[in-house]
Amino acid sequence: MTSLVLLICLSRDIGLPLCEIWGPWDLFVANVTRSFRRVNICKAAGPDGIPGCVIRACTNQLAGVFTDIFNLYLSLSVVPTCFKMATIVPVPKQSKITCLNDWCPVALTHIISKCFERLIRDYICSVLPPSLDPLQFAYHSNSSTDDAIASTIHTALSHLEKRNTYVRILFVDYSSAFNTIVPSKLYEKLRALGLNSLLCSWILDFLSSRCQVVRMGSNISSSLTLNTGAPQGCVLSSLLYSLHTHDCEATHSSSAIIKFADDTTVVGLITDNDETAYREVVHTLTCWCQEHNLSLNVSKTKEVVVDFRRKDREHSPITINGAPVERVSSFKFLSVHITEELTWSVHTEAVVKKAHQHLFFLRWLRKFGMNHHILTRFYTCTVESILTGCISAWYSNSTTHNCKALQRVVRTIRHIIGGELPSLQDIYTRRCVKKVWRVIRDSSHPSHGLLSLLPSGRRYRSIRTCTTGLHDSFFPQAIRLLNS
Repeated sequence: MTSLVLLICLSRDIGLPLCEIWGPWDLFVANVTRSFRRVNICKAAGPDGIPGCVIRACTNQLAGVFTDIFNLYLSLSVVPTCFKMATIVPVPKQSKITCLNDWCPVALTHIISKCFERLIRDYICSVLPPSLDPLQFAYHSNSSTDDAIASTIHTALSHLEKRNTYVRILFVDYSSAFNTIVPSKLYEKLRALGLNSLLCSWILDFLSSRCQVVRMGSNISSSLTLNTGAPQGCVLSSLLYSLHTHDCEATHSSSAIIKFADDTTVVGLITDNDETAYREVVHTLTCWCQEHNLSLNVSKTKEVVVDFRRKDREHSPITINGAPVERVSSFKFLSVHITEELTWSVHTEAVVKKAHQHLFFLRWLRKFGMNHHILTRFYTCTVESILTGCISAWYSNSTTHNCKALQRVVRTIRHIIGGELPSLQDIYTRRCVKKVWRVIRDSSHPSHGLLSLLPSGRRYRSIRTCTTGLHDSFFPQAIRLLNS
């Protein structure tokens, strides 16, 4: 904190050069003000002990001062030592701790530093070309986990329309992916992307010489200095990782590498049992990871083979670094269970089971006399968010039995609350139409080409389908909703 106070005093005495990447000073002040007002007061304070409520309450007084300080940091391409400190708090994953992996490390960093990082992140996202790594669905304005799942399913189902075809989906797992980034290599990639040299140097300093301590109860460990990896608990970490891996792409048109931050999926489209291209893509990915200091966790990497052909055929396993990858019948990808039949019974059963676990709390809230508004808000935040997670990507392909099981949960909660609740079909229709309009308006979206107007300009061109699976999937269903 001493260095921060010194910088505040210094910023008032000298004329600060405005960083060339930001433009007018007044505009930067407005951005800092907006960032401070977005602080979540419910989040824990950082190592300095300053809570978020103080920053939000004093936004008008602090915005101008920290605008000068942030500009000073950027012009000098430095990050103060106090902003590089982090406190790691281990949180148990399970009730019984047997090894170190049973602890989840939660990093507490400075709230003001997060506000500054948010400004940097927004700026980087605004200057990057829209065509950069189109199958990376994280940190794009119109992309989400729904898009990543829908794109994966549509790619697979479209290929399975052809004769003598099948699909192999490899779900790649990395060992501590964020911790393996080499700052010098990332700096070279950022410069190659055309980012400002001052900003690239600032990011290099941001990733270097970071100190962290572990706090458990009242005990605090000695500090440890790190010079590799994207730090936990920082706003910039996921974006920097995405930029670090932007050149990791499929080398064949018959395969696709779909990413959401560090969640990577290789979709191999196999025709006439020729897996040469798919295996070459996996081999290229393995070599790329070795060159960029990323460690593939083969034991947690899984593969799902989707083969609808009537005659059963054996599929030789994929090997990574000499170890075979386990083939599974289903895998949880971005919170959605994808099976080898591309059906959603496993997913809906898991969702219903998880939703039922929250009914106990809802009944107790009603017993305590909570009004209808509070009960409805609790349902929306806890249960409905579970039932409708990525609903636009899977609901239309669900069977009638699956839909009834989901709606049965809604009816039970409607009886507990004593009021009307929107049906899952209505929620799906609303989200589906909203999602498809966003894709239509964004020409850089990888699925934009699937949605085109007919010559009349009144209706959208339908996607030709031969199988029920593709006919009931997201994109054909969304086009039918738009044309209805």
